[in-house]
Amino acid sequence: MLHVPCNMQDLTPYDERMATAEDRRLTDSGIEVKPVYTPDDVPTGGLELPGEHPFTRGPYPTMYRGRPWTIRQYAGYGSAEETNARFRYLLERGQTGLSVAFDLPTQLGYDSDDPLADGEVGRTGVAIDSIEDLEVLLDGIPLGDVSTSMTINAPAALLLLLYELVAEGQGVPGERLRGTVQNDVLKEYVARGNYIFPPRPSMRLTTDLFAYCAERLPHWNTISISGYHIREAGASAAQELAFTLANGIAYCEAAIAAGLSPDAFGERLSFFFNAHNHFFQEVAKFRAARRLWARIMSERFGATNPRATALRFHAQTGGSTLTAQQPENNVVRVAIQALSAICGGAQSLHTNSFDEALALPTEHAARIALRTQQILAHEAGCTDTADPLGGAYFIEAMTAELERKAQELIDHVDELGGAVSAIEQGFVQAEIEASAFRYQAGIESGERVVVGVNRFLEEGREQVELLHVDPEIERRQQERTARVRAERNADAAASALGDVRRAAESDANLLPPMREALRARCTIGEICGALRDLWGTYDAQHA
Repeated sequence: MLHVPCNMQDLTPYDERMATAEDRRLTDSGIEVKPVYTPDDVPTGGLELPGEHPFTRGPYPTMYRGRPWTIRQYAGYGSAEETNARFRYLLERGQTGLSVAFDLPTQLGYDSDDPLADGEVGRTGVAIDSIEDLEVLLDGIPLGDVSTSMTINAPAALLLLLYELVAEGQGVPGERLRGTVQNDVLKEYVARGNYIFPPRPSMRLTTDLFAYCAERLPHWNTISISGYHIREAGASAAQELAFTLANGIAYCEAAIAAGLSPDAFGERLSFFFNAHNHFFQEVAKFRAARRLWARIMSERFGATNPRATALRFHAQTGGSTLTAQQPENNVVRVAIQALSAICGGAQSLHTNSFDEALALPTEHAARIALRTQQILAHEAGCTDTADPLGGAYFIEAMTAELERKAQELIDHVDELGGAVSAIEQGFVQAEIEASAFRYQAGIESGERVVVGVNRFLEEGREQVELLHVDPEIERRQQERTARVRAERNADAAASALGDVRRAAESDANLLPPMREALRARCTIGEICGALRDLWGTYDAQHA
């Protein structure tokens, strides 16, 4: 007699048995996940090939068979000397691009010896006050051969200009420089808080940088429109997608208003997304992002250049998903998140270190994060075929649903007058805060399982070696900045700062006079201070 396994005896259709109210599965975007997907769930119309508009399956025909993604590990702490040593360590072990983390005073336009910088110098990244610091940071690194990403926003133009000046000192012309400056200040107002000036003068700096690079740095990506920090602040996948692209629309509108062509500046736009925990939703999110952006650039802005309509993005694994409890579990989380970015078609990738919920990464933890990418690149078959999950019923249905939800939010932002107006009215911030509350409530209730935090607990705490930043670094950095001021030509520095102020009062592009001020050994804090005097600062509580 044939034995029938117990799970085969119930002939009730599978989806009827499983899709009970108690067993509903929802992503953080509120998308219900069905027990099984069939061809009926796939939108009609078929899929284009990779490299074809609207680039759902990737911006390039052969994707990683043509060129693997850039392994770009984010690094920076302490002084320029310590971070230079970490860069060399990573490059010697196979990293293929630099990614610079700056400390909080640098990100906010304060020098290391400013009283407001006390205790923060070198803590969350490297301290950069003047051209001398960047010369030390990049010592021995051939800038004509390496691609560099800089996570800097409010003073982004200043750091890019310093990079250009250091490259000139190496004999490398601007035409050979490759990389990305984040330069996305809008997300600072809604998710991260590292802004200086009010939104509208900040947008001027952004578009001035666009125009400057078009003339002098043609291969530099002028902005990395960031959803990463929006997701870290608690946004859902659909919100990350929508608000990032809405910010991208605002930058395009500002660039066109400044007289720039979408077919030209569109080539140099890049995006920065979070690779979060729900593997399949993340893959679908990246695919939906390309499809939405291709439509926005071609239909809304009239771009006809394929390179201006094909969204390219960097991804970083989710820092907010890392846990201080059982930190070695983070190695697994990071690997899954990295795989989602790769299956979703990322052009470059950073993998977080397992100890980042506790401190800045040690060399040991950074090496594991780097090796994670190398294993995925060389052992897991990830470079063999483009869009390996394309055509899967679940992936295609999820891609279409995320596209629909994101478009609804983008439409609402448009109704409020665009991203800047929506930020000024507090809409985007309120949406993210509500999503973050729901997510945290799910963890605290146990409805959302976080392994090692609210289930599968262990007694005691694992001992993990942590990186400690020497407090002497702050003193040495302050001394170097004071020496730069003492040894420079004081009259030339004062004259250059005056030129910056006069340019800010006019419609002239600010980057050329800022470049000359930096060449005259003016500091980042001095230049930002001159602009603060003219434009004021942004106060979110009274905006």
